[in-house]
Amino acid sequence: MKIEKLASGSYRVRKMCKGKTYSVIFDRKPSQKEALLALADEINTEAENRQRMTFKTAAERYCEAKEGVLSPSTLRGYKSIRQNISDRFSGLMINDITGEDVQREVSSYSAKHSPKSTRNFHGFICAVLGMYRPKLILKTTMPKNKRREIYIPTDDDVSRILNMVSGTRYEVPFLLAIFGLRRSEICALTINDFSDAYVSVTKAMVQGPDMKWVTKDMTKTENGTRRVFLPPYVIEKVRSQGYIFTGAPAALYFKLVRCEEALGIPHFPFHCLRHYFASASHALGVPDEYLMAAGGWKTSSTLKRYRHPLRDKRSEMDCLVGDYLSGVAQGKKRSEQILS
Repeated sequence: MKIEKLASGSYRVRKMCKGKTYSVIFDRKPSQKEALLALADEINTEAENRQRMTFKTAAERYCEAKEGVLSPSTLRGYKSIRQNISDRFSGLMINDITGEDVQREVSSYSAKHSPKSTRNFHGFICAVLGMYRPKLILKTTMPKNKRREIYIPTDDDVSRILNMVSGTRYEVPFLLAIFGLRRSEICALTINDFSDAYVSVTKAMVQGPDMKWVTKDMTKTENGTRRVFLPPYVIEKVRSQGYIFTGAPAALYFKLVRCEEALGIPHFPFHCLRHYFASASHALGVPDEYLMAAGGWKTSSTLKRYRHPLRDKRSEMDCLVGDYLSGVAQGKKRSEQILS
């Protein structure tokens, strides 16, 4: 830093920063502290002026910068979110956005969308602001999660559906789904991924921003890359067919819907077969550690969202508990109940 007196009697402070010279004029000779503070303000002001762009522009630049590291499906999701951001918020200058602006935008969006969708919406806004307004602290209030009851197929439902698709191109992917594989993982598999007792899950088929299906060399999560045990029955089906599945992944969903309608089974999406896998395995007493490894779940809390009491096992469990508690009420000892 250099302080020099000018011919006018004023003082100029100059400093080189990142290859550029910054200067500040004083009407008197400043102290070292005053000079440093003034230069810091000058540098910060210029940095802010370079970012005089709207949120819409900032969002576009953010997606372009992340294009090489984000998955095609994530970029597609970001594109959808950008289309749902209001014109008012999109037109705000990035440096003028306040926590209140974000709260109003999120509140407006949540009125017509689910809490999960709202969290993703807010997450994208936070990511953009985190890149261009890193010092902005947001304390956005999010909508509470709503308890949603989903239908988990019973053993009988699964057997009937598998019987209906037996011998068709849908049989193998449906079989793999009840062993915990995601639809994206199933559609990315090739015959070379199978051994005598396992399938190696290392890829996923997803939709990109252009809505075209592409196979990426990674699974949805890091823990999704795994080996899954398959019994000889399933391995034989795969090798007999010679391929896993041909067609768009969405075809699996529509085939399942047709099966449900034909068999009179309550509707559930294809992903619920993965819920069935977790629930059935848990009912059999499989420890969480093994179940998490087989399904590719990272934490037990995530796994718990997939475990449900199976309807066809519920009455059996109710009777088991009921008999035990009746014994307690009648004064029977635990050992007596076990023997009976």
